[in-house]
Amino acid sequence: MKIFHSESLVDYNTYTFNYAIYCKQENDNELDEIYRKGFLPYSDSLQLKEAHYYLARSLRVELDKFVSTSENRRVEKKFIELNPQIRFIKKENFNFDAPFYKFCLNYAKERFDGHMPKDRFEYILQWKYLSHIIEFKTEKGELLGYVFAIKTDRILHYWFSFYNLEFSRMGVGKWMMYKSIELAKEWGLQEVYLGTCYGEKAMYKMRDFKGLSYFDGNIWQTDMKKLKQKCKTDAETKPDEFKLGFIS
Repeated sequence: MKIFHSESLVDYNTYTFNYAIYCKQENDNELDEIYRKGFLPYSDSLQLKEAHYYLARSLRVELDKFVSTSENRRVEKKFIELNPQIRFIKKENFNFDAPFYKFCLNYAKERFDGHMPKDRFEYILQWKYLSHIIEFKTEKGELLGYVFAIKTDRILHYWFSFYNLEFSRMGVGKWMMYKSIELAKEWGLQEVYLGTCYGEKAMYKMRDFKGLSYFDGNIWQTDMKKLKQKCKTDAETKPDEFKLGFIS
């Protein structure tokens, strides 16, 4: 892998000179290590032909420490009568038909604030390391949602989810994430990566799941109280943590 820095924001008054940190994947067998180093897939430039990743405050579940919580069980009870069917389908075997496109793009229009038009959606589908689609349906065949997943022998990345908004009041998004984590543990994987964790909207992940750790830019940390405080203050303009005395 090749790690590189890209110059970003400058505030000379406080001697703050930011650099975004990226990683370019050079070999197929580097994927586990890339995630362990705190990187996540970068999909916002359709011109990139090779897999690139960005460093961020990301969240993962360490599956040897994962147990279901009362909140997980409360949400799951809502779906028992639907007798959900979950299919874990390799990308090359999945049927990317017109109803699939319509379902996902309608969801993206509602929930992604215009950040996933059709061309970006197709770019993500063609991304080399997107390996599986997880499909959730009721016993009667009503679609609950899809998850785009990246899987190796060690990890699962819960990358993008698209769910039936008619079931949103039941907590279908939280339920799909929980079932994906549960499946990964059954398969003997070691970690499930849940993406970035910024702002108060991301705090449900901390409330709902056990065995969590987050990447702080240097190492994986398990102090969820500290992470919650970070999320609560993400919208504020403040110096970097070294200047605040949090890093020495």
